Amino acid sequence: MWEWFVNFLTNVLAALQGWTGDWGLAIIVLTFIIRILLTPLMAKSTASTARMSLAQPKLQEIQERYADDPQRMGEETRKVYAQMNFNPIMGCLPMFLQMPIFFALFTVMKQVPADACFFNILPSLPSSVRDMVASSGFGGAIVYILFDLLFGVLTFIPMLFNTQAQSNENRSQTIMMGGVMAVMMVWFGWSVPSAVLLYYNTSAIWQVIQQRFITSRVMKQAREEAEARLIDAPVEVDVVRRERKKRPRKKD
Repeated sequence: MWEWFVNFLTNVLAALQGWTGDWGLAIIVLTFIIRILLTPLMAKSTASTARMSLAQPKLQEIQERYADDPQRMGEETRKVYAQMNFNPIMGCLPMFLQMPIFFALFTVMKQVPADACFFNILPSLPSSVRDMVASSGFGGAIVYILFDLLFGVLTFIPMLFNTQAQSNENRSQTIMMGGVMAVMMVWFGWSVPSAVLLYYNTSAIWQVIQQRFITSRVMKQAREEAEARLIDAPVEVDVVRRERKKRPRKKD
């Protein structure tokens, strides 16, 4: 199955290269096609995340209240998920659907010519930053290094956008985690084919633009709907009935 997918992706890229006349541009066109196809899922994922940001205080209350009763905690959490129309899988689905393409490019790049380039900006798409530094030195590989640094920056920016609706404590944790992720991505990008960096950077730029101009509207609408759900939700009160004590009978 995996070999079939790699061959399919190779044929698609070869067809796009024949149409555009450039391997790098073919990867960019492929990225645009994938992102357009994923746009409806991204909108649902964003709306789901926005709704859950409003439900966090309620979930925290449930965790504290039923800390000694995991079963009841799970039941109440599922009620909140149903009430807010939240599916945990939906938030990660767009990313999971892109992962096979991301990793398949490692193998695809072994099947394209070594001089496959991106308008001479990246003279060798199959080569990594490490390869170019080894062969041309840091000066000759400056564009590859910049692409790798951009890899880290574009990993951090979407996480920074997500902190807008978070509390100060959660915002600090997210920013710290985003910084760590950015450094890890730069380290990872050092040894991957530059074609993978081009694919990821193009996809991330698309996501940043989408998040800046489109996602904010989706999140605003989703929050308004979630607030309406919370207002209309019935108030549940746990009533604990005291057990009646039997009256002592008078002895005859």
